[in-house]
This record gives sequence, structure tokens and C-alpha cells, in this order.
Amino acid sequence: MKRYFYVLLAVLLVAGISQAATLKIGASPRPHAEILELIKPLAKAKGLDIVIIEFTDYVQPNLALADGEIDANFFQHKPYLDSFSQDRNLALSSLVAVHVEPMGAYSKKLKTLKDLKKGASVGIPNDPTNGGRALLLLEKAGLIEVDKKAGVTPTPMDIVKNPQNIKIKELEAAMLPRALEDLDLAIINTNYALEGGLVPTKDALVMEGAESPYANIVAVRTNDLNRSEFKILTDLLTSKEVKDFIEKQYKGSIVTAY
Repeated sequence: MKRYFYVLLAVLLVAGISQAATLKIGASPRPHAEILELIKPLAKAKGLDIVIIEFTDYVQPNLALADGEIDANFFQHKPYLDSFSQDRNLALSSLVAVHVEPMGAYSKKLKTLKDLKKGASVGIPNDPTNGGRALLLLEKAGLIEVDKKAGVTPTPMDIVKNPQNIKIKELEAAMLPRALEDLDLAIINTNYALEGGLVPTKDALVMEGAESPYANIVAVRTNDLNRSEFKILTDLLTSKEVKDFIEKQYKGSIVTAY
């Protein structure tokens, strides 16, 4: 009888641990937190509670992850993670690529890029990877030319041709939608464009293509890559349910990376 009691107790303890498995995930409000909200009940059915902690900047989510305040984050692409981790000597890694948010050029003063005047002010994100990405989009649009030696992270100092003498303004990525009143043009990440009430497929004057290498990822601490909870998370974030949701909800503004 006593042996049966201990076996039963062990089973209940294991069940309790399974039910209590929790992941704290830091995320930008749109679309990352929205995607996580979609999979919360699916994760719950697999014994995993997802707690979403929203961040509105590109610095704190990685610091919180490195400090152990959260278990994962979902807001960035791998080039940004790699640059951030290297600069701060953090052991963070990509778990899974989920979707691509094509960066776009927006304006409240212009109907087309042809209307851009000489000396116009153009806002770009002030972090190296997204700033470089923005400059490459401006180059793609024919507004500037950057030094090829700069690779995928050029800075304003790498601009070698600027026929319209546009003025590059480096601002916090989250501030760019609000700065549109003062700028002639701004290159904005899709998540912040959505938060600012912009519709990328309608409002962007030019956008990256779906072939962009900047897929948004879930980042985790490198030592945690093999946690069983992350296998569940990976399967859910690359499921048909998420793919269908992204296609229906964002109508081409965001595309899946799988």
C-alpha cells in the first residue's frame, strides 16, 4: 500500500510540473505578440503556459533575456541579434525563423518617391543593422548609392552618391512613425508601421521584397537551445495555423519564413 502511495505521489508531481511549465516571452506588440496570442491556447493544450511580456524598443528584450528575466524573445532578425550579442558579449542564439517583415518607405508629404525634393529629410533607424538595411532600401529606390565594401550594414558615412542631397536623420526605430510629421520620408520596420496605423501594402512608397534575408526570429539563451519547451514553441510557430493567420491577418505585409 505504501509503495502504491509513493508511485501515485510521483505521478502527481510529474503531472504538476508538466502543467506548470511556463515560458516568459518578450515581444513587440505587433505582429509578434499577436502571433504568440494565437498559439497560447495551442501551447496550453500541450502543457505549456506562454506569458507574453511586451516591449516597445529594440534593446531591453535582449538584455532581459540575457539577465534571465524572460526565457525567450520575439521581435528581431538574426543580423540584429548577432550584432547586438557580439557588441555586448551575450550568449544568445536564434531558435527559429518565423516571418519576414519587409521594411518600407513612408511619407505623409509625398505621393511617390519622384516628389522627393533636393535636401529632403529622410529618417532611418539608428541601430546599425536596421539603419544599414534602410540605406540599402534607399539605394534600391535609386535615391543614393553606398560603398559596396560596407556590405549589409552601411552607415550614412558610406554613402558615395547622393544626387538629391537628402539629409539622413537617425532616430529610434519606434519613433519613426510619429516623426513622419517632421520628416519628408522615413524608412520604417513593419512592426512599428503597423503600430503607427500604417498599412504597408497600401501606404509604403517602396518596400523590400519577400526575398529579404531579415527573417524575424525567436531568440533564446544559447545554453537553453535544447529545452523541451522550445521544441513545442518551434513546432507551433511554424504550424499551418500560424501561416494561415499571417496570410489572413496581414495580407502580404508580413510573409512566413517557412
